[in-house]
Amino acid sequence: MTAAPPSPQVIPENTVNGQPGKARRVLLTLVAVALLTGLAWAAWWWLAGRFIETTDNAYLQADSISLAPKISGYVSQVLVADNQNVKRGDVLVRLDARKYQAISDEASATIAARSADLAKAEADLVQQDSTIAEARAQLQGAQADARHAQTEVARYTPLARSGAEPEERLAQLNNQLDQARSTVAAKQAALRSSQTRYGTLQAQLKQAQAQLGVAKASEAQSQLDVDDAVILSPIDGRVADRGVRVGQYAQPGTRLLTVVPVNSIYLTANYKETQIGDMRPGQTAIIHVDALPGHDLHGHIDSLAPGTGAQFALLPPSNATGNFTKIVQRVPVRILLDVSDDIRLALVPGLSATVEVDIRPHKVSPNHG
Repeated sequence: MTAAPPSPQVIPENTVNGQPGKARRVLLTLVAVALLTGLAWAAWWWLAGRFIETTDNAYLQADSISLAPKISGYVSQVLVADNQNVKRGDVLVRLDARKYQAISDEASATIAARSADLAKAEADLVQQDSTIAEARAQLQGAQADARHAQTEVARYTPLARSGAEPEERLAQLNNQLDQARSTVAAKQAALRSSQTRYGTLQAQLKQAQAQLGVAKASEAQSQLDVDDAVILSPIDGRVADRGVRVGQYAQPGTRLLTVVPVNSIYLTANYKETQIGDMRPGQTAIIHVDALPGHDLHGHIDSLAPGTGAQFALLPPSNATGNFTKIVQRVPVRILLDVSDDIRLALVPGLSATVEVDIRPHKVSPNHG
C-alpha cells in the first residue's frame, strides 16, 4: 500500500515571521500618531491658523532720497564713498562756488552803496526840516514887518491929508508897505518850495530804502547760491548709486547720488483683496526674509494703502471696455519691523520676504501708536 502524504503544518493567524501581532501594533501606532497629529493640527488651525494671513509677495523698502544740485557748476570735491554711512548734515559734495562768491561780494558792496544813499537821504530830510523851519521863521518876520508898515501908513495918512506931515513921508511909508508885502509873498513862496522839496526828499528816501531792500535780496539770493554749492545729507543713511565724480559739470536737477535710510526700512506686503477684510493697524506680523533663513522677524502693521496697486499704476486698467476677466486685486500693506540694530544691518531695500499677519483683534503690537 502507498503511504499517505504528510498533512500540512498549520501556522497561527497571529504570527507573522515569528513575531505575533507586531504588524498590527505598528499599524495601530501609525494610525494613532496620524490621528493625534490631525487633531493637533485641527486644534491649531481652529485656535490660531485660521486667523493667519500669509503672502510671499512682500519686499523690504526704504524712502530713499536722490540728491541733485540746485545750481550749476563743476564738482570740486566728493567727500563720500560708495556704501558709506553718513549722518544728517554731513557734507557729501562740493561744487566750485567762486563765481557765486564773487556775485555775493558784489551784492555786499551794493548794499554798502545803497546804505550810504539811504543815510544821505535821511540827512537831507533832516536838513530840509531845518530849512522849512527857517523859511517859516522868515515868513513870520516878513509878516510882522508888513503889519508894522501897514500900521505906519494908516497912522500917517490922516496927518498927510491935514498937512501935518509931508506927502513924501506918506509915499515913503507906502513904498515900505509894498516892499514888506512883496517880502511876505517871497517868503511864502520860499516856504512852499521848501515844503515841496521835503516831499521830494521823502520820495527819495523811500526809493533809497527800496533800493537797499533790492540789494539785500540780491545778496541773500547770491548767498543761497554759495550755500547750495555745498550738498549736505538730509537724513541719516548709507550712500548708494554714487555717480558723481570730481571735475564733472553738474546741472540743476542732475542726480548725483542716493542716500538710503537703512535704519528706517519697512516692509510692503501686497495682500489679496480677500485677505485684508479684518486687517487693522497694530496687528502683529512674523516676517521670514529670504536673505536670513531660519530667522523669525517680528513687526506690526503700520497702515493699509488707500487703494489697490492697480489704481496707482502708470496706466490704470479700465474694466468698463471690452471683455471682462476678473482678477484678484492686491492692496499694499505697510509693516514696520520690530527688530534689533544687529538685524537691521543685514536688511536692505529690495529683499524678498514672506509675511504672516495675525488678524485676531487682541493680537496688537505694544509698539503700535
